[in-house]
Amino acid sequence: MLKTAFRSHSCNELNSKNDGAEVKLVGWVDRRRDHGGLIFIDLRDRYGITQIVTDPELSGAAHAILEKVRPEWVLQIVGKVRARPTGQENKKMATGGIEILVNEVKILNEAETPPFEISEENDENEEIRLKFRYLDLRRKRMQKNIVLRHQILQATRKYFYDQGFVEIETPILIKGTPEGAREYIVPSRVHAGKFYVLPQSPQQLKQLSMVAGFDRYMQIARCFRDEDQRGDRQPEFTQMDLEMSFVNAEDVMTVNEAALISITREARLDAKIKTTPFPRFTYDEAMNRFGKDAPDIRYELEIADVSEECKDCGFGIFSGTIEKGGVVKVLKVEGGAKFSRKEIEALEDAAKIYGAKGLAWIKISEQLEGVPVSKLGDSLSKKIVEKCGGKKDDILLFAADEWETACTSLGAVRIAAAEKLELLKGKENEFAFCWVTDFPMFAKDKETGELASMHHPFTRPKNPADLDSDPSQATAEAYDIILNGYEIGGGSVRIHERDLQKKIFDILKVSDEDAERRFGHILRAFSYGAPPHGGIAWGIDRLAMLFAGEPNIREVIAFPKTNRAEDLMLGAPDLIPDAQLKEANIKSLEEKK
Repeated sequence: MLKTAFRSHSCNELNSKNDGAEVKLVGWVDRRRDHGGLIFIDLRDRYGITQIVTDPELSGAAHAILEKVRPEWVLQIVGKVRARPTGQENKKMATGGIEILVNEVKILNEAETPPFEISEENDENEEIRLKFRYLDLRRKRMQKNIVLRHQILQATRKYFYDQGFVEIETPILIKGTPEGAREYIVPSRVHAGKFYVLPQSPQQLKQLSMVAGFDRYMQIARCFRDEDQRGDRQPEFTQMDLEMSFVNAEDVMTVNEAALISITREARLDAKIKTTPFPRFTYDEAMNRFGKDAPDIRYELEIADVSEECKDCGFGIFSGTIEKGGVVKVLKVEGGAKFSRKEIEALEDAAKIYGAKGLAWIKISEQLEGVPVSKLGDSLSKKIVEKCGGKKDDILLFAADEWETACTSLGAVRIAAAEKLELLKGKENEFAFCWVTDFPMFAKDKETGELASMHHPFTRPKNPADLDSDPSQATAEAYDIILNGYEIGGGSVRIHERDLQKKIFDILKVSDEDAERRFGHILRAFSYGAPPHGGIAWGIDRLAMLFAGEPNIREVIAFPKTNRAEDLMLGAPDLIPDAQLKEANIKSLEEKK
């Protein structure tokens, strides 16, 4: 399959069945070993490694060339396959039963000494790896990750093509869309003072594709968000974007669940999907039980609410919080009674990141220990222990605060405790998918107090009548797909009626004039027979990260940016010549150094 003018086989293709065959290979020098007369070289291409050897008595010219080659030189060799002597096989390699006795060698290119060793996985500084990414990508781990990503994309396309979806490419230069993140702005040379933006997603465009009559759309789409970076976020990213007409939420979720099962089994042959059908939790249930709207359900630590038991308990921290409208939540950690004071303080630090003022605790041993016991009394403490299902050697960890803070802070403690107890050990191949549904339509902006869309303003309310009574209590026809504690996709049923869409804009205090300027195109489209529709988008980078078992998405992206959105390899962002700025009708406010 790989036969070209340069090679007859890959470096992973030959075995004992090829014994005696004349072959031609190309690749990079992975390792070189001089054994006092014989020179052995591991020749590497992206498919694998083959050992080649020269004997000065059989091929002096080839031997002389290999005496001077060094790691990462590019070679072409011609030679004969021979079986390795019994006992000298390398059973860890696909080609470990043979070697190539070299007759001819051609140096295709020499190489400087690399800034890090390609053949070894060491803890190099990530900035060095990213600056020389083309070298980093030669490594087995990185090539495996990029191929895995390719397999995910191919399996995704094939699945949806087979289900009748049409891939429609949408433009990269578009008008600004209100999706909650800062946009990248592109100046127009032709239209002075006007700008395009790079799309945060094809949201409105895929809805317009539904209006156009393409009832099953999908796209592997490039998207852009100018926001602070983290381990599972990049300024440019890839989505599997999907939209369907004449469907409800159940239809969209059913198609996507079947797709994810199929793709997981195809791309990760060793995957063990924890539960099918995927479990479903409402937003409130996920927050109350797991402290997170993207719960990791590979382990069973759960949060309980003991507000009712504590409302008149006499412990001011608990009862005072409840009087102010807050709650008291408790996380039971099996075997956690062995935690030292220092380890409990580390868990408390995790809670404080999410706004908790502290973390009270009760250890269950021969007797109950902890500050709350003396405040609550023995009887109430035992009642709380019983409600939580606590037993000897467990610990109860309490958070008393307003509802969201109590939930999220204990959610962080839940994750930290699972790490401390190594609850995920042995579950590296376990894939725990679940759905989270029934999100709030709106959330209050903490600075202005005004309502803002929880997802985006095109999300349909489950009960439109709620918008007339108390919009802040309205529930969205929205759903997120979660894998191992990460949101890998989110979607909703959309609004398709102009009047309902205008009502949402009114609630968000978008004026008629502003609505026409920003969304006139989609409002007009809704006036021409828009069908009911809904969809979802998956984060391909995040999905590939989880499939590869990597700690962040930079390890599954060929050419990623740093945490400061810099491309160290190309040196971007960079200054632009004044003449080019002038042509684009823009002026830099930064002084050039």
